Amino acid sequence: MPPSPSLLPSSFGELRRPGLLRKDVLASLVVFLVALPLCVGVAVASGVPAELGLVTGIVGGLVVGFLPGSALQVSGPAAGLTVLVFEAVREFGLSMLGAIVLLTGALQVVLGLLRCGRWFRAISVSVVQGMLAGIGLVLIFGQLYTMAGQSQPRSGPDKILGLPGLIADVVRDGTALTATAVGLGTIAVLVLWPRLPARARLVPAPLAAVALAIAVVAALDLDVANVTVSGLVDSIQPPGLGDLADLGGVAVLGTVLAFTLIASAESLFSAAAVDRMHDGPRTHYDKELMAQGVGNTVCGILGALPMTAVIVRSSANVQAGARTSLSRILHGVWLLLFAVLLPAAIGVIPLAALAGVLVHAGCKLIPVKDIVSLWRAHRGEAVVLGVTAAAIVLTNMFDGVILGLVLAVAKSAWETSHIQVDVHELTDGRLVVRLVGSATFLRLPRILETLEALPEGRPVELDLAGVRHLDHACQTTLENWAARHNRGNAEPVRSAPEHRDRESPAEPVAVFPGAASAVVAHGHDGGAGEPDRGGPAGGRANRLE
Repeated sequence: MPPSPSLLPSSFGELRRPGLLRKDVLASLVVFLVALPLCVGVAVASGVPAELGLVTGIVGGLVVGFLPGSALQVSGPAAGLTVLVFEAVREFGLSMLGAIVLLTGALQVVLGLLRCGRWFRAISVSVVQGMLAGIGLVLIFGQLYTMAGQSQPRSGPDKILGLPGLIADVVRDGTALTATAVGLGTIAVLVLWPRLPARARLVPAPLAAVALAIAVVAALDLDVANVTVSGLVDSIQPPGLGDLADLGGVAVLGTVLAFTLIASAESLFSAAAVDRMHDGPRTHYDKELMAQGVGNTVCGILGALPMTAVIVRSSANVQAGARTSLSRILHGVWLLLFAVLLPAAIGVIPLAALAGVLVHAGCKLIPVKDIVSLWRAHRGEAVVLGVTAAAIVLTNMFDGVILGLVLAVAKSAWETSHIQVDVHELTDGRLVVRLVGSATFLRLPRILETLEALPEGRPVELDLAGVRHLDHACQTTLENWAARHNRGNAEPVRSAPEHRDRESPAEPVAVFPGAASAVVAHGHDGGAGEPDRGGPAGGRANRLE
């Protein structure tokens, strides 16, 4: 593993050590070559000028690169926000994008100042994986149309239902077939590139795939659409006062919240992944969230795409030997020089090749291996993942993520409300009902099923010493059941004490007198390990999980 990276400003002090400056410069070039086609591709897929993707990448290097948080994490436009940006631009217009990103950045800064960064780590991993899988599916379905030179349908279901017609059009139309072949060839290069010798793999796979596509199209003089170039300065459109005034709309605020949630979660989860790649200081999540907020605020002012920390570029940075923040700063310098000195180079990139890069990126967002292992070990988590992904495809990003979060919370509440119910009959004919676990309203049907099956006219003791939590609904229900049971029974329902002789009669801690004012008493936590309140005498035991 590389030596411990430092946060600014101490990170530059390490550059005095022999070889570190050279390693950071080389790492920055690798990150630049990885980021270049992805910045352009994400922008085109988002429905905005290609130069705006470069602007976001530049800000990620030259602004966020100087800020503390995670020293080796690289920020820029990400495929994970492509679908959301595309929907926002289509609904509100390109001029409104800057205002949305600006407010997103400001909200991230506030969340960082309130020290909410660590709370994003509490988001269920299954929801995040489902979110990324849903994004990946929408990205794949949408870019298949771009690969064939056709416009995308508006909704996810329409994209899926339109695939048979798309295939028919590709077969009939020579131009669409040519473009699709270029895109599929790009995907093939991306898939096969990791299997080549190490020397060949010094060139990042996305750059190699796009470069080969450019060469093939030029050599064969293929009729394929290229990226439209408008110039770096001309593409920058700061939001106007009217755009800022429109931020109060409910739909716009919903989009801002979606941007904030997804960008923050993706950045902080990426930071956690990058931390596992090196043995240096861990990420300061609140500072990283503020750094991302500052970056998005600047991107919003420039009318550019939103940014997140990107795991592909960050992992390339670490694997290339980066030691300090200088590598990510320099990658922003190289992007700026390219955009200023070689803007025409973007115009020779085939759109089908970029679509192929993004289809491949979308496939990598789907955690196929994790889904299989998750289904075997934790099927509930796999269901949360699948429902989140399907909801994003069928509805939209925000609704899908909210549904996933609600489902994850409901699943967690259900699993943490396990209650074990044992019914023992003692030698003197008394029935002892012992509850162990968390008695909540979620488990009331099972608890009542056991209690209502008890024979009438028999004395009953409720042993609640092993109950860790008893909510109001469960307490009220137990009181009402005791009141009903007492009506036909000479001896009232009792709550058994914590310790007593195995066969001696109970000295009640609390009595259910048949009135709603009765109180259910229970003992200390950990009562599950206590001895039984009397041995079963040919009696029955009923255990519910």
